[in-house]
Amino acid sequence: MRVERVVPILQVPDIASAVELHRAVLGWSVLMDHGWIVTLGDSDGHQVSLLTHDASAPTNPDVSVFVDDVHEAHRRALAAGAEIVHPLTEEPWGVTRFFYRDTAGRVINVGTHT
Repeated sequence: MRVERVVPILQVPDIASAVELHRAVLGWSVLMDHGWIVTLGDSDGHQVSLLTHDASAPTNPDVSVFVDDVHEAHRRALAAGAEIVHPLTEEPWGVTRFFYRDTAGRVINVGTHT
């Protein structure tokens, strides 16, 4: 299994104003906009996501880690005894993902584009 990218997720109360501010300061473009989550980035691959609430999970993640084999990552999380807080799910927006809670209580979204 290979990690392809890591994207921090900032929880925000007002996504439109957060997008406007980060675009103005960083000069980044909107790469993805689902209304409840927006990912900003540049042509060098730097990215940050802004999130109001997760559309299908019971909790908001703190970071997204995209891998080339989400099923292997899920198997590893189970083998490590990680608390799975969102089951392995094929989401309607084209991502298969699961969430686990790390030892400090952070929620990690592990996924792959399907």
